[in-house]
Amino acid sequence: MLMRCFFRQLPALLAIARSYASKSFPPHTVVTMPALSPTMTSGNIGTWQKAAGDTIAPGDVLVEIETDKAQMDFEFQEDGVLAKILKDSGEKDVAVGNPIAVMVEEGTDIAPFESFTLDDAGGEKAPPAKESTEEAAESSEPADTGSQTSPSTLPKDAPKEESKPEPQESESSGGRLQTSLEREPSASPAAKALALERGVPIKQVKGTGPGGRITKQDIEKFKPASSAAPASSAASSAPTYEDIPASSMRKTIANRLQQSMNQNPHYFVAATVSVSKLLKLRQALNSSADGQYKLSVNDFIIKAAAVACKKVPAVNSSWREIDGQIIIRQHNTVDVSVAVATPIGLMTPIVKGVEGLGLSSISAQVKDLGKRARDGKLKPEEYQGGTFTISNMGMNAAIDRFTAVINPPQAGILAVGTTKKVAVPSSTEEGNGVEWDEQVVVTGSFDHKVVDGAVGGEWIREFKKVVENPLEMML
Repeated sequence: MLMRCFFRQLPALLAIARSYASKSFPPHTVVTMPALSPTMTSGNIGTWQKAAGDTIAPGDVLVEIETDKAQMDFEFQEDGVLAKILKDSGEKDVAVGNPIAVMVEEGTDIAPFESFTLDDAGGEKAPPAKESTEEAAESSEPADTGSQTSPSTLPKDAPKEESKPEPQESESSGGRLQTSLEREPSASPAAKALALERGVPIKQVKGTGPGGRITKQDIEKFKPASSAAPASSAASSAPTYEDIPASSMRKTIANRLQQSMNQNPHYFVAATVSVSKLLKLRQALNSSADGQYKLSVNDFIIKAAAVACKKVPAVNSSWREIDGQIIIRQHNTVDVSVAVATPIGLMTPIVKGVEGLGLSSISAQVKDLGKRARDGKLKPEEYQGGTFTISNMGMNAAIDRFTAVINPPQAGILAVGTTKKVAVPSSTEEGNGVEWDEQVVVTGSFDHKVVDGAVGGEWIREFKKVVENPLEMML
């Protein structure tokens, strides 16, 4: 994704520039891999927007950098000339702080920098073996673990565990263990001798003797399979798949989902909700909008979720560990993360302060955030945070219902299926009949550490009440 990101030069970089000026290179500044997000420890080099010798003005995009969550524009905020590119496009896992380019002031001769190397820039450090911070959400706040047992918090003189050899798993065909008699075909000595003489694979011979024993006559009558069989076997051994490298974004999503399912005890509460009144209200409001706005069903669902979160604030909470103490943080505002499918993965931009917004404001923000999410132009603060998430697959008519994975450290997420027309029995003065009702199935996923089952059920009831009586959203 492409994002605006601003780089302020650090005094340490200026010190590097002065120290290398003495090695026959003109005064220069070494540009290092920036940390474009709070969780970034390394990045991949995308397309360089400037070439060696190009002049750079403040705000110019220097290079595209792929982080663990997005692909961003790296904007340089000083005047100068790009003297040398140290990391070409396509370089992967460049650690934050490693040199990627050299800048000089305008008018400086860049010819000497043709021989400039990474060693001249101070060398580079290897990227971390395991990015523990990669688990920070692309859509939620970085979790405050406060762990006292992480490597960074252990005393320097603490004894280190001796490394233990990794257990080796022996290779196995997966077949049943056989005795030596079972592995050896039953054959007469004369048959074995003749098979050896003629080069007949005795395991392929079907015995006609007693108990399936292979006889000498069986060897004499054996005819090898046609040559088409090896060709068919060779064709079947050709690869029938394609290996696609996982992007940094996909790795982060995988880690987040695995972390959520392992650490958050999910439980699910489903309800069928009538949206007939909501659809009529939506149609009436859109008809009178004069083109100023166009409300979607999802806009109403976001607002209804915020109303339910205010009435059942325990759901609008998160589980945290700070300075070794476990706390449940209950939020006073409802910031709703809205799941958006993008070309590189799922993003959850945040509509903040939904409890104080009208439907038209919610609609405008969702459209703007969704478009910029798909275009890769979200800022980190626009997708990191949130107190509750909505994942709506109602646009897919095949999806009646589904369950969603909680977005930690949040404690709840609502999965919304498609709208269906359902025949509902009705009684009138004229007798019993049937009415058609527009209904949708919603499923709430809750973290049992934070939200008890009865509380999750209460939240679903409040949500259902607001959706089925949509005028309450106007109050």
